[in-house]
Amino acid sequence: MADTNTKTLEMIFATASGKEVTVAIKEPKDGLTLAEVQAVMATIIAKNVFSSSGGDLLTAKEAQIRQLAITELA
Repeated sequence: MADTNTKTLEMIFATASGKEVTVAIKEPKDGLTLAEVQAVMATIIAKNVFSSSGGDLLTAKEAQIRQLAITELA
């Protein structure tokens, strides 16, 4: 059996139309702080880095690290 453990940083934004958009980054560095992620999210909003069908990203709603453990069955 092979075990794998993957992490994804999910940054969730509110758009101009009131919808949510999630930007996901696979395998973020260990030890990320909320302040670091909030700074990145603020930069994404300020520089209008991403476009969405719901309009511009206006506010940072939340951030989380999702961890998925997979165990293969032999």
